[in-house]
Amino acid sequence: MKALILAPFANASLEQLRKRITVIYEPWTETKRIWDPAELAVRLSDEAIEAVVIEVDFLFDEVFEGPSPLRFIGLCRNATNQVDIEAAKARGVVVANTPGRNANAVAEMTVGLAFALARRIPEAHSYVISGGWEDPLTPYTDLRGTELSGKTLGVVGLGAIGKRVARLGHALGMRVLGYDPYATTPQYVAMSSLDELLSNSNFVTLHVPETPETIGMLNRERLALMQSTSYLINTASAALVDEAALVDALKAGGIAGAALDVYETHPVVPNSSLLKLNNVVLTPHIGGATAETVERYSQMITRDLLRFARTQP
Repeated sequence: MKALILAPFANASLEQLRKRITVIYEPWTETKRIWDPAELAVRLSDEAIEAVVIEVDFLFDEVFEGPSPLRFIGLCRNATNQVDIEAAKARGVVVANTPGRNANAVAEMTVGLAFALARRIPEAHSYVISGGWEDPLTPYTDLRGTELSGKTLGVVGLGAIGKRVARLGHALGMRVLGYDPYATTPQYVAMSSLDELLSNSNFVTLHVPETPETIGMLNRERLALMQSTSYLINTASAALVDEAALVDALKAGGIAGAALDVYETHPVVPNSSLLKLNNVVLTPHIGGATAETVERYSQMITRDLLRFARTQP
């Protein structure tokens, strides 16, 4: 069996695969290339590649047209929208994804952003390196923050990431409110309606998938429910929040601040209103960007690919 791996992969997992199958390793982090689906289909056919592993590439219907040796797709993501699942199914191609691969990474990032907002860490860093720290007393008043312990954390979505965030918040001494119509409830989470959660939380963090039900869930009316001293954290999807309404709330003091790792465009356009605000923390979509995430999904795909090669479920 021959496999083309286009995702960055852990060395130990590569070695494990190489003992059983032929591996061509071309991670996008080194090639800086995202394949055109039609061009990739030609390569898979020409080189008789039976398995392909992707992270940022797309496998649409072009890949499944005509004769193809492809039998297995490893998708190093939780969501499966980068693959035409119906086309793969029609051709008998198995698709294996990696649910929960970055759950811990994103959960820790979320709590890190909460600390950054509460203690004004990015602002304090800029204050020091810009030469603004001219006396020892001013920062104690001008950069005074707040503590997470004793505050209320509102977690919207209690999947793999949301539950980890809730657990970390609880460990920090926060009261945790949760909203999720479909999830089981951890003991330390008090479930509420979305509107109640927004009204009663000091920190609101979003961890739901982008679906017709969740797109625009934080609209202008719902943002208005939040306290003027509260903060919003979004590491899930920009589509969940009305960005124009969020900018207006941040400008008007409707909420104290926001931390975002996801945007309508990646990268953020240079004229984005978000870049003009001083009460936001903005990070470049790196919630899951940890070495451990790569290790985790490498192990998951390796397990599934080897089982497939041995004709096991």
